[in-house]
Amino acid sequence: MSEVSSNSHSTELTSQYIAQVTGDLERNAKEQDRVGAEIEALQEQLRALQHDHIVLVNMQDALGGPNSTPGAEVAAAPSVPHQASAEPKQSKGKKAAATGAKKTAPKKPAATKASSVKASSVKASTAAAKPTLVELIRGHLEKQSEPRSAAEITTALTQAHPDRSVKTTVVRTTLEGLVAKSHAHRTKQGSSVFYTTAVASEPAPAEPQQEAVSD
Repeated sequence: MSEVSSNSHSTELTSQYIAQVTGDLERNAKEQDRVGAEIEALQEQLRALQHDHIVLVNMQDALGGPNSTPGAEVAAAPSVPHQASAEPKQSKGKKAAATGAKKTAPKKPAATKASSVKASSVKASTAAAKPTLVELIRGHLEKQSEPRSAAEITTALTQAHPDRSVKTTVVRTTLEGLVAKSHAHRTKQGSSVFYTTAVASEPAPAEPQQEAVSD
């Protein structure tokens, strides 16, 4: 009888452990989904900011403003540590050849600047080839005449872009970011939240130029 009772007791403990481990696994999986959604939303915002930064740097350089040169130096700065770290590994012959090249080519910094600007232009064109989630959401809102929820926007973007993985949590986070930047408006109807695009102000009409009266 004692063996039967001990076996039943062990079975109960095993069942309790299995239930506890199962519950812990479910909670762990839900927490991973939540953290993964937040990370994906932050990565989308980071890619959008990097894209905007590249476009602004190119526009600044094209306009030739007073701050165009510092901007180009900052853009080319990340390549300097790599060159410095790689220099000790070069042989003496390569160092001498590099020194001679520097003496015979005094205009090399200008070429480096031009190459960095060209690389930035290539990066900008590559990034612009595939629109970001922020651009997709803004474009979708601009086409809508009525407010849309995050779930409705997610469904529409998934149908329009089946090759992209669009999640409702990421779309909602991105919409809140647009609201914070005044690029979208948020309205609440009961327990549901809807979003609309921000109405751009119409430009003021240009004043007609007065005709010069000849004496």
